[in-house]
Amino acid sequence: MDKSIGAVVLAAGKGTRMHSQEPKVLRPLLGEPMLRYVLEVLTELFSDRVHVVIGHQADKVRRAFPEYQGRFVLQEEQKGTGHALQCAWADLKARGYEYILVMNGDVPMARAEDLSEFVLQTLTSRADMAFLSIELSDPGAYGRVARDDSGQTRIVEAKDYEEAIFGPASCEINAGIYMLRVEAVGQALFELSDANKSGEFYITDLAGLIGVQGGRVTAVNRGLEPNLLGINTPGELVMAEERLRERIVAGWQDRGVIIRAPGAARIGPRVEIAPGAELSGPCDILGQTSIAAEARLDPHVWVRDCRLAEGSTVLAFSHLEGARLDRGSQAGPYARLRPGAVMEEASRVGNFVEMKKTVLGAGAKASHLTYLGDAEVGAGSNIGAGTITCNYDGKLKHKTSIGEGAFIGSNTALVAPVTVGAGAVVGAGSVITKDVPEKALAVARGKQVNLIRRKNLP
Repeated sequence: MDKSIGAVVLAAGKGTRMHSQEPKVLRPLLGEPMLRYVLEVLTELFSDRVHVVIGHQADKVRRAFPEYQGRFVLQEEQKGTGHALQCAWADLKARGYEYILVMNGDVPMARAEDLSEFVLQTLTSRADMAFLSIELSDPGAYGRVARDDSGQTRIVEAKDYEEAIFGPASCEINAGIYMLRVEAVGQALFELSDANKSGEFYITDLAGLIGVQGGRVTAVNRGLEPNLLGINTPGELVMAEERLRERIVAGWQDRGVIIRAPGAARIGPRVEIAPGAELSGPCDILGQTSIAAEARLDPHVWVRDCRLAEGSTVLAFSHLEGARLDRGSQAGPYARLRPGAVMEEASRVGNFVEMKKTVLGAGAKASHLTYLGDAEVGAGSNIGAGTITCNYDGKLKHKTSIGEGAFIGSNTALVAPVTVGAGAVVGAGSVITKDVPEKALAVARGKQVNLIRRKNLP
């Protein structure tokens, strides 16, 4: 994209119709804030020439996108979209942009090809202001496009639309995406008025002002194009998420990924899946998860920020976050792998096993009912049912080390810090508080006592 063109995202509003104190632009779709989708598509086109106007809970938005530090503009009082652009205008002019694309931060479905074509049409028409419009059978609360007999095009907010002034309302609405020629817009921008029912400065009023000043204003009508719709309510959020989900799933199917029950598969936009992998819905695959060829995920699994190698398997009803599964490893069913869990080649974790900051060595297995936290388990070791690593003393976390080929009997408590040597055996029911040497047998439990019952007992 031409370097004389910059982009501004308006992301300062409260989004009161979302009925949440959370900034609207941070509301998630498939595990990612809606603003991320807007920023990524704009960055694809404009590189580092993307700026963001923030206001409501600005610090939260900054923390969510640290890579945009230096390109945020603060709108301290949220007095409308026109005021937001006013707040950014001096900085934008100083950067020497000839045109600026302005876009609301609540349009996560917009595609790069849509925006690129719009920019080209604006430049070709030499418009001073252009905006994208779409048609809806029920325009609802969206701003209406109005054209008068002289050919001027205006945008009128729904709550301010009066048929006596503007004529019968059409179904053509403003999509909230604009191209502005800097030289032509500057004066009109600071002539905006807040004399409307909301008491705000609308960027949409620029169309009327520029037209009166003799500028060229064009509406680029994209017809029935739901990808350009903004999100204002929880219902609209869910509908947009579903359209996005369908788009992503279809894309992976086209690239050779087997997705069974695709209508119940939720895959985030940053996920990478190799052809030949197999997923079954319902499932959630989110964050920066990567799934290699021949990996398999059964139904009812939730995976976020994980790396699944070739031939690895996640069985049903498992929950994985920040974990790594090496070639041929298997987790589940009902496994929980927390951040820092590593399953090396051909290792096994069974039902109701939880791992956190633990490396399970090649060929090692923990088949059921076990907690492994802050531990290192050697290759080929066996962890019996009911085993726990007691890694927290109330203040600090401590490490448990288990050597290669060790055998830990069922219902064992390993009180960290502690080391069990290679080839050692720990008897079932033991509480191990001291290191166990290599190939030793450790038994730490109370002595069994059998008492004869008195005859007069019932």
